[in-house]
Amino acid sequence: MRQRDGASRPLQNRMTKSEDLPYRPCVGIMLVNREGLVFAGRRLDSRADAWQMPQGGIDHDEKPRAAALRELWEETGVTPDLVEAVAKTHHWVTYDLPPELLGKVWGGKYRGQRQKWFLYRYLGRDDQIRIDTEHPEFSSWRWVDVDDLFAGIVPFKRQVYEEVVRSFRAYLA
Repeated sequence: MRQRDGASRPLQNRMTKSEDLPYRPCVGIMLVNREGLVFAGRRLDSRADAWQMPQGGIDHDEKPRAAALRELWEETGVTPDLVEAVAKTHHWVTYDLPPELLGKVWGGKYRGQRQKWFLYRYLGRDDQIRIDTEHPEFSSWRWVDVDDLFAGIVPFKRQVYEEVVRSFRAYLA
């Protein structure tokens, strides 16, 4: 397939391959209550019954821990005084977007996400969790057993969740 302007380079060679794109720097938060149950939110922007833990991008010049606390507040209304830091992953966890989403999310700039995960113990009450934030991400939320997290996760994030649970399982008892 050739370009319409007569240039000799084939279009397919000019198209960006997913391997050429960087990962979006991101954080994820496993929020656990006193009973050892994990916060899961139902994604507002999905037609599927997709549930996930809070997560989001790291802003320019922002440290991952600060991004985690900001994302937690932006998505759940939970403030830093309502959580206790327990652990973090020692490495970055990555996932690639499935082909049907590649080029459609995040302005097509990323192949997936590179995430640093944080485990926080929730010290507040359930009525202090407010998903009706300025820019809501979730339509509903619930506390789930850690092993039930996998039932509602989108398939392309399953491996990430398995790795995060392995990293934090010792702290969940």
